[in-house]
Amino acid sequence: MGSATTNPRYTARLRRKKRIRKKIEGVDERPRLTVFRSDKHMYAQIINDLTGVTLVSASTLTADFKDMGPVAGKVAAAGRVGQLIAQKAMAQGIAKVVFDRNGFIYHGRIKALADAAREKGLDF
Repeated sequence: MGSATTNPRYTARLRRKKRIRKKIEGVDERPRLTVFRSDKHMYAQIINDLTGVTLVSASTLTADFKDMGPVAGKVAAAGRVGQLIAQKAMAQGIAKVVFDRNGFIYHGRIKALADAAREKGLDF
C-alpha cells in the first residue's frame, strides 16, 4: 500500500476495524451490512460470512443510484445509498442485519447511511 500504511489515521481505522470484526459475524439469519467511505463515494454491502458471499450491494457509483436523480452533498448521497441497500435487501427477503461500520466513526455519512437504511425497514 505504500505510504498509506504509515498514515496514523489509516492505521487507527484498521485497528478499530480489526477490533470490531472480532465481535461481529454475518450469518444466514443476520448477514453483515458493511460500509466503506472514500473521499468521494460511499459503498455498502450485505455479506454472509459463513459462505463468503455478497448478497446485496449498493454505492454512489451504481446505475440504480444515478437513476434516482441528482443529490446535493455527500451526506445526502450516503443517505440515498442507505435507502437503496435497504430496498434491495428487502426485495431479497433480508430484514435483519448486523451493522459493521468498518472502523469508521459513527457520525456524518456513516450515520446517515445507517439511519436511512433503518427508515426503509432494515433492523439492526
